[in-house]
Amino acid sequence: MESYALLFASMLNAGTVLAIASLGLLINEKAGVVNLGAEGLLLCSAIAGFAVVVHTGSDWIGFLAGMGAGAVLAAIFGVLVIWLNTNQYATGLALALFGAGFSAFVGAGYVQAKLPERPHFSIPVLGDIPLIGPALFRQHPLVYVTIALAFGLIWFLYRTRAGLVLRSVGESPDSAHALGYPVRRIRLAAVVAGGALCGMSGAYISLVYTPLWVEGMVAGKGWIALALTTFATWRPARVLLGAYLFGGVTMLQFYLQSRGVEMPSQFLAMTPYLATVVVLALISRNPAWIRINMPASLGKPFYPGS
Repeated sequence: MESYALLFASMLNAGTVLAIASLGLLINEKAGVVNLGAEGLLLCSAIAGFAVVVHTGSDWIGFLAGMGAGAVLAAIFGVLVIWLNTNQYATGLALALFGAGFSAFVGAGYVQAKLPERPHFSIPVLGDIPLIGPALFRQHPLVYVTIALAFGLIWFLYRTRAGLVLRSVGESPDSAHALGYPVRRIRLAAVVAGGALCGMSGAYISLVYTPLWVEGMVAGKGWIALALTTFATWRPARVLLGAYLFGGVTMLQFYLQSRGVEMPSQFLAMTPYLATVVVLALISRNPAWIRINMPASLGKPFYPGS
């Protein structure tokens, strides 16, 4: 039973990486912007957070640095696609390639660097409960923040006027513009907020999930986060559920190896990506379901006065 508790704890840890990034991308897409540069954002934020913690010793300053790096890169992307009307898909891919190269260049001197001693988090009393304690109550605080963030985003999108405006910009930017809302500024704010969350996710990877820096360590998680927004049909609660589902699939390979299951390591390593392809293929069988939930202006440029 203890091994199951550790598997569940690992699932929450791995799922948090995907959940934070996916929620950020969901904010972007609710405003009608697709950012295919998530992989690059995560990589640059991971090295930014890691480098800052190596020099300052403060995890929280590292997380702020990661969020700042993600927000700055997202702002550049936002200016290009929102004000200059560059192609969102091509610009996002360029950002992903830039992030991979830039993070490798900057991180070359940090490959052998070590983080300072880390505290072990545990909620008093609850963390000592057999089985449940190690699984649920000995997680990094950002695990709980992520869950609260998902429910806070539900409240924001569907219970506040600002959330309604954001969704209207994604559904019908021309109508929102006719009502006097600054569509471009709202989209840019959404892109920057989403980039900051991707930055938090990137910093979480290098500071908590695998506390080290290795070139390319994000290993496709940005692409999985992009797929998760579609898998969840742009709903925050489903994003959270899907992230932990994919986190469980990721950790399952290590659990099976520890139990002595004889399977090729290459096959186990590809299971998260295989699951992503299978889920997207299943969802694509019902295009009407995607069309109903997808923001109507997703990926389309906005021309004021057109």
